[in-house]
Amino acid sequence: MAVGALVVGCSSTATPAPTAIPTQAGNATPAPSAAATPTPAPTKSSVTLEVMASQDWIKSSEQVLAGRFEEQTGIHLDFQIIPSAQYFNVLTTKLQSGQGVDLFLGQAGVSDMKLTYNAPVNAVDLSNESWVKTLDPVVASQSTVDGKLYGAEVWDVVAANYWVITYNKSIFAKYNLSVPKTFAEFETVSATLLQNGITPVYEPISDGWHHVLWFPTIGGQLEALEPGLYAKLNANKTTFAADANAATAITQLNDLYQKGYFGKSALSSKEADTSKQMASGKYAMTLSELSRGTQIASAFPTFKATDFGYFPIPLLDNQLQPAHPAGPTWMISSKSAHVAEAKAWLNFMTSPDNLQWLVDNTPDFETLPFTGVKAKWDASQQAFFDTYKQAPAVVLQDGVNYVNPQWMLIGQDFTSMFTGKATPQKVLQLIDTERTKEAKTAKDTNWP
Repeated sequence: MAVGALVVGCSSTATPAPTAIPTQAGNATPAPSAAATPTPAPTKSSVTLEVMASQDWIKSSEQVLAGRFEEQTGIHLDFQIIPSAQYFNVLTTKLQSGQGVDLFLGQAGVSDMKLTYNAPVNAVDLSNESWVKTLDPVVASQSTVDGKLYGAEVWDVVAANYWVITYNKSIFAKYNLSVPKTFAEFETVSATLLQNGITPVYEPISDGWHHVLWFPTIGGQLEALEPGLYAKLNANKTTFAADANAATAITQLNDLYQKGYFGKSALSSKEADTSKQMASGKYAMTLSELSRGTQIASAFPTFKATDFGYFPIPLLDNQLQPAHPAGPTWMISSKSAHVAEAKAWLNFMTSPDNLQWLVDNTPDFETLPFTGVKAKWDASQQAFFDTYKQAPAVVLQDGVNYVNPQWMLIGQDFTSMFTGKATPQKVLQLIDTERTKEAKTAKDTNWP
């Protein structure tokens, strides 16, 4: 509690983020009863909709809602959940074959909409659906190509998208540790923990995607240190390898691994075990969503959500909130024989009472990017909003073209760096090379 008080004591007024969603933090209201009645759908059918999604993208609460939808309409949703490391390859094959999928989820972002999904060809235009006018416009822009909206982003773009350091307050208090404000202080905290038999950071590398988050999430700090960097990268007027701050950030990340701050089992650790490991007391911190405390308390009732606090990823002395309006997004396949039924599901899911029911019954959701939804921030989350300012730009994968489509490749490169097979500079060069490849595939005129 003393550490939590210290964080609040250092608070400053948060500036508005590039998306309107974070401003809800200052207007938190109690959530209504979880017994909200779902909006009925008008028609009956015996259609089965095949849904493809990556691991962890479909919440159990959504599956419950799908069951209610089937009770009212007869339309059944068949969820096909694919491991994250394989998902995009499987999805691409499905989309190209034109068979076996009615609805699919993909990571929003203009680059991904064009390159990964080819949304104008493979997805249905949803621009005229009734729920679109209630969707946050910044979030909607991440699923829009040439003025047409192709995705319904029913995802908490704050609590589930703000990837920050979650720390155990009692462990920090036990060793008289303060929340670090610089990378040097973060390393000092980590060294103290390691000396006392506590692994500083739970970092699950085996999934292939999680350890990538350390770098793109601090994109706002890169832009703050060098205003105009995003524009130069998108215009092909500079590269990551040429940017000194990017090189420093990757080097600092590598140092954390090499000094043992991620622990001896990081390469085999799994993201699905994060809450369990944080509840075990063996780890003091983890890079996780802003809802991790809620998730831990939900799975392990001996904890309260506020037993955990949050601070930004400290690479490059970063002290900024990570605005990240792009998340897993529902799309309807243009080759589906059941477009009307798929639209009925999206209309059902995005009705105001069903959106609120999802927020109230999803541990890692605290809000959703639709008007009228009531957020349920706790004191630790509110302290984070009050303490740290908004970044001047969204995260790298949302603001710089051709970063997110190569996410898993970056994960492989980072692992090579951790195991001594690549240098930080080589990793940046590989990212640049892949960006060039993606840009030319997209016929980007900035890459002649």
